[in-house]
Amino acid sequence: MFAVRGRPARMGKVFRRASLLANMAREVSDPDNPQVTLQTNHGDIVVELFADRAPKTVENFLGLARHDPAADAEPARDTNTWEDPKSGEVRGDSLYEGIVFHRVIDDFMIQGGDPMENGRGGPGYEFDDEFHDDLTHDGPGILSMANSGPNTNGSQFFITLDATPHLDGKHAVFGQVIDGMDVVEEIGGVPTGRNDDPREAVEIEKVDVDE
Repeated sequence: MFAVRGRPARMGKVFRRASLLANMAREVSDPDNPQVTLQTNHGDIVVELFADRAPKTVENFLGLARHDPAADAEPARDTNTWEDPKSGEVRGDSLYEGIVFHRVIDDFMIQGGDPMENGRGGPGYEFDDEFHDDLTHDGPGILSMANSGPNTNGSQFFITLDATPHLDGKHAVFGQVIDGMDVVEEIGGVPTGRNDDPREAVEIEKVDVDE
């Protein structure tokens, strides 16, 4: 299971929302970094990817987001291809389009990127953690990799709803939300079941890459 573990103590709603508003407008850290728009059925989320400080992780995310497969390539972080865990087919279309945020924990994070949509799927390969001293889970809107332990990154990611410093050094930060944090907040508040799965699908309908 690719999970983000160790839920922090719950904060009061008023305090958390004040913290969220204070961090709503994260500035672009480097204009040369790529940006990706996740068009969801709740609205658009625009993220800056830290290619300057997490190049391998960003390369992986972009490869799974694009519609640009390498010819006859095996599934790997740097070939823009992935293996469908349902069919075994090697594919080059966007892994992220049409899948859902399968795990939502209010006051903590929203998690997506699983082609199985149950927390157990991935792209058919894994790659090592990529940490940078400057990249921490320091507030809402941090984009980071979900994993099942050290060096097990694949396609699953999460976006924080609050500061989660207990995840530093365990999950690799590789981007931040620069627009649409209100959408992340809305998704974070949807009703969920016992396993933190949204009762109604929260779908990534389209992915736009601006490099």
